[in-house]
Parts: sequence; structure tokens; C-alpha cells
Amino acid sequence: MKNVAIPLAERMRPHTLDEVVGQAHLAGKEGVLRQLIGSGHMPSIIFWGPPGTGKTTMASILANEVGLPMFSLSAINAGVKDVREVIAKAKESGKAVLFIDEIHRFNKSQQDSLLAAVEQGIILLIGATTENPSFEVIRPLLSRCQVYILETLREEEMDFLIQRALKNDPELSARKVVVEEKTALYGLSGGDARKLLNLLELVVNYSGGEEVKITDKEVMRIAQQRIAAYDKGGEQHYDIISAFIKSIRGSDPNAAVYWLARMIEGGEDPKFIARRMVILASEDIGHANPNALLMAMAVFNAVEVIGYPECSISLAQAATYLASSPKSNASYMSLLKAQKAVRDYGDAPVPLHLRNAPTSLMKDMDYGKGYRYAHDFENNFAEQEYLPDRLNAMKFYEPGDNARERELRKFLQERWKGKYGY
Repeated sequence: MKNVAIPLAERMRPHTLDEVVGQAHLAGKEGVLRQLIGSGHMPSIIFWGPPGTGKTTMASILANEVGLPMFSLSAINAGVKDVREVIAKAKESGKAVLFIDEIHRFNKSQQDSLLAAVEQGIILLIGATTENPSFEVIRPLLSRCQVYILETLREEEMDFLIQRALKNDPELSARKVVVEEKTALYGLSGGDARKLLNLLELVVNYSGGEEVKITDKEVMRIAQQRIAAYDKGGEQHYDIISAFIKSIRGSDPNAAVYWLARMIEGGEDPKFIARRMVILASEDIGHANPNALLMAMAVFNAVEVIGYPECSISLAQAATYLASSPKSNASYMSLLKAQKAVRDYGDAPVPLHLRNAPTSLMKDMDYGKGYRYAHDFENNFAEQEYLPDRLNAMKFYEPGDNARERELRKFLQERWKGKYGY
């Protein structure tokens, strides 16, 4: 086949608003983008919507309509230096469109670098994001942009795309393709035009022969065998993060950094990775190394401040440190045991001596009576009951067998003697 290196979705990419499928509120005859083009006053724009809804396409069309050169950056691998270089080029040409894909991944300093150029009209900014810009785009930049929401395609719109591709694409139209069933195509693409068209091409190419019959069964068979190795929204996304976490839990820094690299190369959100390591630091390391949580939180903050690509180094530091750390899930298990007790015993009443007594009536009811303030006693400890009566002496926290928690066990033995069996 000809031009096999160019995916079908790219070959069928619309070049005018008339060719856009869906997004009638934006690209339709009465759509807001047509009105903006007609007015001659195009503001900076942020397109917010799921993957494959036409954000990049809309940006390209608008740049063409306003007659300005267009520069594109991906927030995954672009930094402040790249932004400044584009702004310099825009100044040379008088004005230009700057399209930033996944603008939500730009950190504050990267977004700040855009402000002056946008305000001065040097660049017409068009950002694309799959995340709510209210949370991910800094307020000064957001206030200078119009936000437009794009929607996933409906079935009738996906059907139109399929039929148009079969009719108009030179490669597909040369084959006799009969789409007998479409449910699997619709389901696997999830309203994503790019995924739909590339899946259609995948099925046609792997079916072989000049005559192709597309059924749900055939689509599922081929898709399961040949779907992309890393899909941020699909099964691989969860499989790889699972392998990553289990490698850290299993104290294998080599496997951990490999799976980390898979996610980075696949364009995974670094905050998602960092967030999972924060959870792991408490769930799987806990008191065995309290510094693990500090490390994980520091890296999470670094990711927010730095962003890709540099934050990859911080992620690797955290992954290898956590993997090489002693492990304990004692804190996590104590929580599970306590939650089970809550479910089994219901809302057991708080002992009277532990209750708050802000009013004289509550004091008269013996709220807070008999409470022993720990700091008034030797070693800042006063033996008394802290659990509800029905849970008296029930042990939830069992220190792990590691240096740090052996110290904790000794401390608890000295304080509580034989009460909890430490």
C-alpha cells in the first residue's frame, strides 16, 4: 500500500471547518469559531476535551484562517527555552499562532513565560488540554484566553467518519471494504476520531486481500493483538503502573526504573506517577523508613514545579530510593484492621473522659472527667483507656520486623506492658 507511514487519521485530517465532524457548537454554520473568524478579532484560546476530538485540527484550521504562521510545542518535552525561541520567531514575523499540546503539563514558570507575549499580541496562543484548565492553567494566563469545550463523537458522527474514509481515502477506497458490524469500532474508540480511524485502518490492513468484511469479532481479535504498547487510558496504562508499583514493593530498583521509563516514553502524566509513589511510601514502607514519605512528597512537589522533561530525573531518584528502602506495611494493615472493627462494631461511643466539654452542661454530664493529661506524668505518658469499652485492648498496629519498627515495638512494650501483647 502507498503512504503506509502516514496513518489514516492523519490522511483524513480536516483542513477547513466545513470538513470537521462533530463540534457543531464550534465549527458548525452558527458555531462560535466561525463568528470569531468573521469578526477579525481572534482571542487566545484553550480547547478542553478528550483525546481525538479535534483540538489540534481546530488549531491548524484557525491559524490558516487568520493567515498567521503556526508554531507547535508539546508540553511533554518543551521547556521555557523552547517557548522563548518561538516568541522570538513570532516577533520576526510580526505575529504568529503558538499551539501548545497538553498545556496542562506546563508548570507555573513555563506558563508565566507566555504571559507577556500573549498580552502584547505577539502570539495568538491556542492550548489543548484533556484536563480542566481551571485547575491546571494559571489564573493570569487563563484570564487572557477563551476556553472552549470539545465533546466526544456520537455514534452517527463516527459512522460518518468511517463512510467518508472508505469513500475518500485513496488506499481504503481501492479495497472492497464492507463494514457489517460497528459496535466494536465504536466501543474501542470511545468517541475518539483518531483512534477510530486508525483502528479501522489496522483491521483493514491485517485482514488481507482486496475484499474485507469487518465484524465485531474480527475487530476485537485484531485489536487485542496489535493495539499500541502504551495507552494512557487503556489496559496497558494500569498494567504498567501495576508492574512499577510491584517492582518498588519487591525492592527491585532496576525493574522499577524500567517501568518508569516505559511510562515516561509513553507520555504518562508525571503527577500520576508521583502520586502513586506517595501512596506507596506509606502503604509499603511506612515506619521502616519514615524518610520515604518525605522523599515521595518532595518529588511530587518537584514534578509540579519543574514538569517534563527534567522532572523525569526526580521521578527516577524517588523510584530507586523507594525500591531500595526497607519495607513495612504495618501502618496500612493497622488501618485495614481498624476499618474492619468499625464495620463489625458500628459507631462505638467515645469514652466519657475523652470527650470534649466546651459547655457547663457537658461538664455536668461528666464529659472529660478523669482525663489524664499525658504531659503531666513521667515520660509524658499516662496509662488510661483510649479505645471504646467494647474494643478494650484490641490491637490494630503490629510493628514490622525491621530496625525502625523494632525500636517502636520496644517503646510500646515499655509503655503498655502486657496490655496489647507487644
